Amino acid sequence: MVRFTRIAPAPVSPLARPEQVSMRDGVRLATDVYVPGGDAVPGDAILIRLPYDKSGDYAFIHLVAEYFMAHGYRVVAQDVRGKFRSEGEALLFVNEVRDGEDTLDWIVRQPWSNGRVAMWGDSYYGYTQWAAAASGHPALKAIAPRVTGTLLGEPVRRRADERAGGVEWAVTYLYPVSHFHGNDTYLWEPDWSRREFATQVEQFLTEVGERSISYDQWYPRPVLLPRFPQGTPFAARSVPVLHTIGWWDNCAPLSWADVAEVEKHPAWAAHHHLRIESIDHEGHELLEPDSDRVSERSEDQVRALLPRTLDPALAFFEIYVRGNGDIASIPRVSWNLAGTHEQRVSDTWPPQGVRETALVAIADGTLRIAANVDEPPSTKTWIHDPADLVPSSAEDAFSFLRELPDEAPIGDRDDVIVFTSDPVTQDVDLVGPVTARARVSSDGPVMDLFLRLLDLRPDGSALRIARGQRQLQQAYDPGDLEIDLGQAGYRLRAGHRLRLHVSSSDYPEFIPQTGTGGDPWQGGATARNLQTVFLGGPDGLRLTVSILQGELA
Repeated sequence: MVRFTRIAPAPVSPLARPEQVSMRDGVRLATDVYVPGGDAVPGDAILIRLPYDKSGDYAFIHLVAEYFMAHGYRVVAQDVRGKFRSEGEALLFVNEVRDGEDTLDWIVRQPWSNGRVAMWGDSYYGYTQWAAAASGHPALKAIAPRVTGTLLGEPVRRRADERAGGVEWAVTYLYPVSHFHGNDTYLWEPDWSRREFATQVEQFLTEVGERSISYDQWYPRPVLLPRFPQGTPFAARSVPVLHTIGWWDNCAPLSWADVAEVEKHPAWAAHHHLRIESIDHEGHELLEPDSDRVSERSEDQVRALLPRTLDPALAFFEIYVRGNGDIASIPRVSWNLAGTHEQRVSDTWPPQGVRETALVAIADGTLRIAANVDEPPSTKTWIHDPADLVPSSAEDAFSFLRELPDEAPIGDRDDVIVFTSDPVTQDVDLVGPVTARARVSSDGPVMDLFLRLLDLRPDGSALRIARGQRQLQQAYDPGDLEIDLGQAGYRLRAGHRLRLHVSSSDYPEFIPQTGTGGDPWQGGATARNLQTVFLGGPDGLRLTVSILQGELA
């Protein structure tokens, strides 16, 4: 028997007035309207469009609306098409531009609206902001997307002529059958001890009694429907953006890809403001009290969280929506140096003064500054065993900082190659991009390479600083991989070391290779593979970090 939890709509908040808003095709979307003081005086509105139940406890939208109302905003919270009380099919991503535009049209016609609208929200309801902006609607004056990306949730695309590519997240295929499977949410995971994931999904769908159109568009034969009319939201009229990224958000690579894309569009870059916080996807902070590291926050805990979550957006909207104050007072980049309570500002990311330092992996297991060594070529090998995979360090990757896992024990495994630097003699601020270059090979057809950069503390525990992964096809022949480990803003304390973990699985966060070249999601026959990473010489494993202050040993 397949076990799952089904979550239906929660009661509408007594503060809200429920509406059914018609889209251009006649489908009606359930919408809660929060208006301070009634309809008498038109005012500015904040639109939140989400798939997680506008009335439920998970997204606590009623508390967000209450906070925004206290600052004079009308709040419009809407279940996206096909979710909870809204009509239509629950199809990921592709309807959000049109539905966002139609909802903006509806808002500006209401007596409580003055025609100025902002948007706010995390994850998928950060994505719906990019989608609404792609419509070019003139009423949309500013957006504040958090921990999201314009390509959120899209499967890895592979080109037949490229050997290197991305590694697929398991959530890519699980999200459509849990959060975008009919109106309700289904909390379900496969039995991770069994490798036939696609079969388990089919068993789940049979038990539920209906298919997920969102899953079927992606597996087994992907149909990548266009999300944006012009291919990208950045082809539309530009909108001021307060763009929040978390250092430990597992979706951060998608956010950073959007930052790079914005820089290619001067009209968008002109009023793009970047905010980087020491948070994970669910908003847990690195330095938060242990009492707040809970899976379900109480209403009091949520209320205490709202000022740090919402005040930056309110300050942003005050200028770009209401026209009060000086745009120059909003920093172009505001960023937290993780491990401190400092929220710094700069005109660019990375900030001025950053310098790159290259480190090379040495056969003796050390990590040394490249300029100081001349390492002869060698290799390190390990076995990728589909029956004994390297475990993901966090049970829930979206709440990494709630769990705050010690990653040092993972390095004790035989299938994890470890390289460690000398302890630093002074605090070192790692600020900016972290990249690596590796030549690898396998006796199997496909090889995944995972790199995890850690802060190894004097007590032997380790916290992840950055990570990246790439896949090599036709891995029998050595191939070169360029690995983006993301961006860092982290203080490595005196006496601490850098440690690099090298492996070829991270399970169950990422779908593991079978060892035979077979479809990893389908499962089937498996084989152990001998994996090789090259060290030393011009092609050896090399890590490049960005340093703002201090020196590595």
